[in-house]
Amino acid sequence: MTAVDRLTAPRTWPWWICVLGMLALYAPTIHDLALNIWSTEEQSQGPIVLAICAWLIWRAWDRIDDGAAGAPWPAVGWLLVALALLLYVFGRSQRILSAQTLSAIFLLPGLVLLMRGPRQLRAGAFALFFMIFMIPLPATFVDAITQPLKLAVSSVASQVLYAAGYPIARTGVILQIGQFQLLVADACSGLHTLFSLEAMGLLYLNVVRHTSLMRNIMLAILIVPISFCANVIRVITLSLITFYFGDEAGQGFLQHQGAGMVLFMTALVFIIAADSGLRWLSARSTARSRDV
Repeated sequence: MTAVDRLTAPRTWPWWICVLGMLALYAPTIHDLALNIWSTEEQSQGPIVLAICAWLIWRAWDRIDDGAAGAPWPAVGWLLVALALLLYVFGRSQRILSAQTLSAIFLLPGLVLLMRGPRQLRAGAFALFFMIFMIPLPATFVDAITQPLKLAVSSVASQVLYAAGYPIARTGVILQIGQFQLLVADACSGLHTLFSLEAMGLLYLNVVRHTSLMRNIMLAILIVPISFCANVIRVITLSLITFYFGDEAGQGFLQHQGAGMVLFMTALVFIIAADSGLRWLSARSTARSRDV
Protein backbone atom coordinates (compact mmCIF):
# COMPACT_ATOMS: atom_id res chain seq x y z
CA MET A 1 0.00 0.00 0.00
CA THR A 2 1.37 3.38 -1.04
CA ALA A 3 1.40 6.47 1.17
CA VAL A 4 -1.51 7.94 -0.80
CA ASP A 5 -3.54 4.75 -0.34
CA ARG A 6 -2.90 4.92 3.40
CA LEU A 7 -4.24 8.45 3.59
CA THR A 8 -7.28 7.98 1.35
CA ALA A 9 -8.50 4.50 2.38
CA PRO A 10 -12.11 4.66 3.66
CA ARG A 11 -11.22 3.08 6.99
CA THR A 12 -8.76 5.91 7.75
CA TRP A 13 -11.42 8.63 7.94
CA PRO A 14 -12.26 7.90 11.61
CA TRP A 15 -8.56 8.22 12.33
CA TRP A 16 -8.45 11.62 10.63
CA ILE A 17 -11.28 12.77 12.91
CA CYS A 18 -9.22 11.63 15.90
CA VAL A 19 -6.14 13.43 14.55
CA LEU A 20 -8.05 16.69 14.11
CA GLY A 21 -9.52 16.34 17.59
CA MET A 22 -6.09 15.74 19.14
CA LEU A 23 -4.63 18.70 17.24
CA ALA A 24 -7.34 20.94 18.65
CA LEU A 25 -6.76 19.51 22.13
CA TYR A 26 -2.96 19.45 22.25
CA ALA A 27 -1.95 22.37 20.03
CA PRO A 28 -2.03 24.77 23.03
CA THR A 29 0.04 22.30 25.06
CA ILE A 30 2.65 21.95 22.30
CA HIS A 31 2.73 25.75 21.99
CA ASP A 32 3.37 26.13 25.73
CA LEU A 33 6.03 23.41 25.68
CA ALA A 34 7.80 25.06 22.74
CA LEU A 35 7.85 28.46 24.44
CA ASN A 36 8.92 27.22 27.86
CA ILE A 37 10.45 23.81 28.54
CA TRP A 38 11.50 22.80 25.02
CA SER A 39 13.31 26.11 24.53
CA THR A 40 15.81 25.22 27.28
CA GLU A 41 19.00 23.30 26.61
CA GLU A 42 18.15 20.72 29.28
CA GLN A 43 14.93 19.49 27.64
CA SER A 44 15.32 20.57 24.05
CA GLN A 45 14.85 16.97 22.88
CA GLY A 46 11.05 17.30 23.10
CA PRO A 47 10.32 18.29 19.46
CA ILE A 48 12.70 15.60 18.21
CA VAL A 49 10.96 12.96 20.33
CA LEU A 50 7.57 14.13 19.04
CA ALA A 51 8.74 13.84 15.42
CA ILE A 52 10.23 10.39 16.05
CA CYS A 53 6.98 9.20 17.66
CA ALA A 54 5.04 10.34 14.59
CA TRP A 55 7.51 8.50 12.34
CA LEU A 56 7.30 5.31 14.43
CA ILE A 57 3.49 5.36 14.25
CA TRP A 58 3.64 5.95 10.49
CA ARG A 59 6.10 3.07 10.07
CA ALA A 60 3.84 0.66 11.97
CA TRP A 61 0.57 2.04 10.59
CA ASP A 62 -0.30 -0.97 8.42
CA ARG A 63 -0.29 -3.20 11.52
CA ILE A 64 -2.01 -0.62 13.74
CA ASP A 65 -4.82 -0.13 11.21
CA ASP A 66 -5.26 -3.84 10.48
CA GLY A 67 -8.97 -4.37 11.15
CA ALA A 68 -8.67 -8.15 10.84
CA ALA A 69 -5.99 -8.53 13.52
CA GLY A 70 -8.39 -8.43 16.45
CA ALA A 71 -11.65 -7.08 17.85
CA PRO A 72 -11.91 -3.75 19.72
CA TRP A 73 -11.90 -3.50 23.51
CA PRO A 74 -14.44 -0.68 24.01
CA ALA A 75 -14.64 -0.95 27.82
CA VAL A 76 -10.89 -0.56 28.34
CA GLY A 77 -10.68 1.97 25.52
CA TRP A 78 -13.31 4.27 27.02
CA LEU A 79 -11.67 3.95 30.44
CA LEU A 80 -8.33 5.11 29.05
CA VAL A 81 -9.95 7.94 27.08
CA ALA A 82 -11.83 9.14 30.18
CA LEU A 83 -8.66 8.97 32.28
CA ALA A 84 -6.71 10.88 29.62
CA LEU A 85 -9.32 13.64 29.39
CA LEU A 86 -9.49 14.01 33.18
CA LEU A 87 -5.70 14.21 33.35
CA TYR A 88 -5.65 16.77 30.55
CA VAL A 89 -8.32 18.96 32.16
CA PHE A 90 -6.45 18.83 35.47
CA GLY A 91 -3.11 19.65 33.84
CA ARG A 92 -4.56 22.43 31.70
CA SER A 93 -6.45 24.06 34.54
CA GLN A 94 -3.43 23.92 36.85
CA ARG A 95 -0.91 24.73 34.08
CA ILE A 96 0.98 21.47 34.66
CA LEU A 97 2.57 20.62 31.31
CA SER A 98 3.76 17.18 32.42
CA ALA A 99 0.16 16.13 33.20
CA GLN A 100 -1.07 17.42 29.84
CA THR A 101 1.67 15.53 28.00
CA LEU A 102 1.07 12.36 30.00
CA SER A 103 -2.61 12.42 29.08
CA ALA A 104 -1.72 11.81 25.42
CA ILE A 105 0.01 8.56 26.40
CA PHE A 106 -3.33 7.34 27.78
CA LEU A 107 -5.48 8.83 25.04
CA LEU A 108 -3.76 7.22 22.06
CA PRO A 109 -3.97 3.62 23.38
CA GLY A 110 -7.60 4.26 24.30
CA LEU A 111 -8.41 5.32 20.74
CA VAL A 112 -6.63 2.28 19.28
CA LEU A 113 -8.53 -0.07 21.60
CA LEU A 114 -11.82 1.62 20.73
CA MET A 115 -11.38 1.35 16.97
CA ARG A 116 -9.10 -1.68 16.51
CA GLY A 117 -7.92 -3.89 19.38
CA PRO A 118 -5.07 -5.06 21.63
CA ARG A 119 -3.06 -6.70 18.85
CA GLN A 120 -3.00 -3.48 16.88
CA LEU A 121 -2.05 -1.63 20.06
CA ARG A 122 0.96 -3.92 20.52
CA ALA A 123 2.08 -3.01 17.01
CA GLY A 124 2.38 0.64 18.05
CA ALA A 125 3.46 -0.02 21.64
CA PHE A 126 7.03 1.22 21.20
CA ALA A 127 5.93 4.53 19.67
CA LEU A 128 3.58 5.10 22.61
CA PHE A 129 6.26 4.12 25.11
CA PHE A 130 8.73 6.45 23.40
CA MET A 131 6.42 9.37 24.15
CA ILE A 132 7.47 9.10 27.80
CA PHE A 133 10.68 10.90 26.85
CA MET A 134 8.61 13.90 25.78
CA ILE A 135 7.27 14.44 29.33
CA PRO A 136 9.04 17.27 31.19
CA LEU A 137 11.01 16.07 34.18
CA PRO A 138 9.63 17.28 37.55
CA ALA A 139 11.69 20.14 38.99
CA THR A 140 11.89 18.59 42.47
CA PHE A 141 13.29 15.35 41.05
CA VAL A 142 15.78 17.25 38.88
CA ASP A 143 17.00 19.35 41.81
CA ALA A 144 17.49 16.28 44.01
CA ILE A 145 19.58 14.40 41.42
CA THR A 146 21.42 17.20 39.63
CA GLN A 147 23.87 18.30 42.32
CA PRO A 148 25.48 14.87 42.97
CA LEU A 149 25.81 14.30 39.23
CA LYS A 150 27.42 17.70 38.69
CA LEU A 151 29.91 16.97 41.46
CA ALA A 152 30.76 13.57 39.99
CA VAL A 153 31.17 14.88 36.42
CA SER A 154 33.32 17.84 37.49
CA SER A 155 35.45 15.61 39.77
CA VAL A 156 36.22 13.03 37.07
CA ALA A 157 36.86 15.70 34.41
CA SER A 158 39.30 17.57 36.69
CA GLN A 159 41.15 14.36 37.59
CA VAL A 160 41.54 13.38 33.94
CA LEU A 161 42.86 16.83 32.98
CA TYR A 162 45.18 16.92 35.99
CA ALA A 163 46.57 13.49 35.09
CA ALA A 164 47.18 14.81 31.56
CA GLY A 165 49.32 17.63 33.01
CA TYR A 166 46.92 20.57 32.81
CA PRO A 167 46.89 23.20 35.60
CA ILE A 168 43.41 22.55 36.94
CA ALA A 169 41.77 22.68 40.35
CA ARG A 170 38.22 22.05 41.50
CA THR A 171 36.04 23.61 44.16
CA GLY A 172 32.65 21.87 44.19
CA VAL A 173 31.33 22.26 40.66
CA ILE A 174 33.70 25.12 39.77
CA LEU A 175 36.75 24.26 37.67
CA GLN A 176 39.80 26.53 37.59
CA ILE A 177 41.96 25.78 34.54
CA GLY A 178 44.82 28.19 34.02
CA GLN A 179 43.47 31.69 34.50
CA PHE A 180 39.93 30.68 33.54
CA GLN A 181 37.08 29.60 35.79
CA LEU A 182 34.28 27.31 34.61
CA LEU A 183 31.01 26.40 36.28
CA VAL A 184 29.66 22.92 35.55
CA ALA A 185 26.04 23.85 34.84
CA ASP A 186 22.89 21.78 35.15
CA ALA A 187 23.03 20.98 31.43
CA CYS A 188 26.30 19.11 32.12
CA SER A 189 24.96 17.22 35.11
CA GLY A 190 24.02 14.11 33.17
CA LEU A 191 20.39 13.78 34.31
CA HIS A 192 18.76 15.36 31.26
CA THR A 193 21.45 13.83 29.11
CA LEU A 194 20.71 10.41 30.55
CA PHE A 195 17.03 10.91 29.73
CA SER A 196 17.84 11.93 26.15
CA LEU A 197 20.46 9.25 25.56
CA GLU A 198 18.22 6.53 26.98
CA ALA A 199 15.67 7.59 24.37
CA MET A 200 18.31 7.49 21.64
CA GLY A 201 19.53 4.07 22.80
CA LEU A 202 16.05 2.57 22.88
CA LEU A 203 15.35 3.97 19.41
CA TYR A 204 18.60 2.39 18.23
CA LEU A 205 17.48 -0.96 19.66
CA ASN A 206 14.10 -0.65 17.97
CA VAL A 207 15.66 0.15 14.60
CA VAL A 208 18.31 -2.61 14.63
CA ARG A 209 15.82 -5.09 16.19
CA HIS A 210 18.15 -7.51 17.95
CA THR A 211 16.52 -10.87 18.65
CA SER A 212 18.48 -11.38 21.89
CA LEU A 213 16.53 -10.03 24.87
CA MET A 214 19.62 -10.12 27.10
CA ARG A 215 21.61 -8.09 24.58
CA ASN A 216 18.88 -5.45 24.45
CA ILE A 217 18.69 -5.25 28.25
CA MET A 218 22.47 -4.99 28.62
CA LEU A 219 22.72 -2.24 26.03
CA ALA A 220 19.90 -0.28 27.70
CA ILE A 221 21.70 -0.57 31.06
CA LEU A 222 25.04 0.48 29.55
CA ILE A 223 23.50 3.76 28.40
CA VAL A 224 23.72 4.98 32.03
CA PRO A 225 27.56 4.86 32.25
CA ILE A 226 27.75 5.96 28.59
CA SER A 227 25.80 9.10 29.48
CA PHE A 228 28.15 9.84 32.37
CA CYS A 229 31.27 9.34 30.22
CA ALA A 230 29.86 11.48 27.42
CA ASN A 231 29.22 14.30 29.88
CA VAL A 232 32.76 14.04 31.24
CA ILE A 233 34.12 14.30 27.69
CA ARG A 234 31.85 17.30 27.10
CA VAL A 235 33.23 19.12 30.16
CA ILE A 236 36.83 18.20 29.23
CA THR A 237 36.32 19.50 25.68
CA LEU A 238 34.84 22.76 26.97
CA SER A 239 37.70 23.16 29.45
CA LEU A 240 40.36 22.61 26.77
CA ILE A 241 38.71 25.05 24.36
CA THR A 242 38.57 27.66 27.10
CA PHE A 243 42.19 26.98 28.14
CA TYR A 244 43.63 27.26 24.62
CA PHE A 245 41.33 29.82 22.99
CA GLY A 246 39.89 31.85 25.86
CA ASP A 247 36.62 32.28 27.67
CA GLU A 248 34.85 33.80 24.66
CA ALA A 249 35.56 30.72 22.54
CA GLY A 250 34.28 28.46 25.30
CA GLN A 251 31.05 30.42 25.64
CA GLY A 252 30.61 30.40 21.88
CA PHE A 253 31.09 26.63 21.90
CA LEU A 254 28.16 26.35 24.32
CA GLN A 255 25.90 28.92 22.67
CA HIS A 256 26.24 27.36 19.22
CA GLN A 257 25.30 23.90 20.55
CA GLY A 258 28.81 22.62 19.86
CA ALA A 259 28.94 21.04 23.30
CA GLY A 260 25.68 19.22 22.66
CA MET A 261 26.97 17.94 19.32
CA VAL A 262 30.13 16.59 20.97
CA LEU A 263 27.99 14.98 23.66
CA PHE A 264 25.64 13.11 21.35
CA MET A 265 28.27 12.15 18.81
CA THR A 266 30.42 10.72 21.61
CA ALA A 267 27.44 8.89 23.09
CA LEU A 268 26.46 7.47 19.68
CA VAL A 269 30.00 6.15 19.14
CA PHE A 270 29.95 4.58 22.61
CA ILE A 271 26.54 2.98 22.00
CA ILE A 272 27.66 1.47 18.68
CA ALA A 273 30.92 0.30 20.27
CA ALA A 274 29.03 -1.27 23.21
CA ASP A 275 26.65 -2.98 20.79
CA SER A 276 29.58 -4.33 18.78
CA GLY A 277 31.22 -5.58 21.99
CA LEU A 278 28.03 -7.34 23.06
CA ARG A 279 27.71 -8.91 19.60
CA TRP A 280 31.30 -10.17 19.83
CA LEU A 281 30.69 -11.63 23.30
CA SER A 282 27.47 -13.25 22.12
CA ALA A 283 29.17 -14.80 19.08
CA ARG A 284 32.05 -16.03 21.24
CA SER A 285 29.67 -17.54 23.76
CA THR A 286 27.74 -19.29 20.99
CA ALA A 287 30.97 -20.65 19.49
CA ARG A 288 32.07 -22.02 22.85
CA SER A 289 28.74 -23.73 23.44
CA ARG A 290 28.99 -25.37 20.01
CA ASP A 291 32.49 -26.61 20.75
CA VAL A 292 31.33 -28.15 24.00
